[in-house]
Amino acid sequence: MAAKKTIAVVGATGAQGGGLVRAILADPQSDFSVRAITRNPDSEAAKSLAHLGAEVVAADIDDEASLTSALKGAHGAYFVTFFWAHFSPEKEKAEARTMAAAAKAAGVTHVIWSTLEDTRQWIPLSDDRMPTLMGEYKVPHFDAKGESNKVFTELGVPTTFLFTSFYWDNLIHFGMGPKKGPDGKLAFTIPMGDQKLPGIAAEDIGRCACGIFKKGSEYIGKSVGIAGEHLTGQQMADALSKAFGQAVSYNAVSPATYRSFGFPGADDLGNMFQFNSDFATEFCAARDLQVSRALNPSLQTFDAWLAANKARIPLE
Repeated sequence: MAAKKTIAVVGATGAQGGGLVRAILADPQSDFSVRAITRNPDSEAAKSLAHLGAEVVAADIDDEASLTSALKGAHGAYFVTFFWAHFSPEKEKAEARTMAAAAKAAGVTHVIWSTLEDTRQWIPLSDDRMPTLMGEYKVPHFDAKGESNKVFTELGVPTTFLFTSFYWDNLIHFGMGPKKGPDGKLAFTIPMGDQKLPGIAAEDIGRCACGIFKKGSEYIGKSVGIAGEHLTGQQMADALSKAFGQAVSYNAVSPATYRSFGFPGADDLGNMFQFNSDFATEFCAARDLQVSRALNPSLQTFDAWLAANKARIPLE
């Protein structure tokens, strides 16, 4: 019996990486084993993955030598950054470069880089339709990832560029769920007008990535966009109403109003939603639902995700 190929997962205790680790471990008949890479192998999340059967290895994505060592012998690697831990596109770009260099040095056969569009290709800095942020970005948490795509190509790393979608899990963890107004009624607020927003369950990103690794070299050098559904704000509000058994209205504020809300990252997210809305046709087309379902046959709809997770969404 041939030895299993190791898939090393950066961010293994996070949403995307954890989804991939669990997807690999849930299929004992697959050709893969999994190596969970984390800064803190003694964390409860890391111990949980070890209990499930993952090899847990310590490494720091700010330290190329430690990451190269952790990647040695791995067939594949999944790379993701978490902008919201530091709000720094410069740090995010540095992390991407470190991951690409470590993969190259370790001789990894197939990398999946979790990325997003560089919105400046559609809205240059000179375009005043939306404010420029931090001096050189329109949507910092998109642009830094998109700008970093070229690093993997320039270094000759065999890479699949995985374009993800809005996490429905943001309704649980990011304060984006329905909120009660002064009248006590619930409203779901996003500045998308009547345009559709591609969304996905975070764990399904990992499952789609697993599907890409199973395809072997088919997706190397290619970009793949994934989503569970493309839904308008009104459709999401209707689904929330159905799930909670009480009316949830759709509060379609303007991007400028959303930017003014003042929470950390509000300007970045306001610009993101404006980009998603202004270029909805292209953004949705880049995230093909049939391709997503082919990679992950258990892909969840928003209704199915709500049925499983509504109790975790705080109704404020």
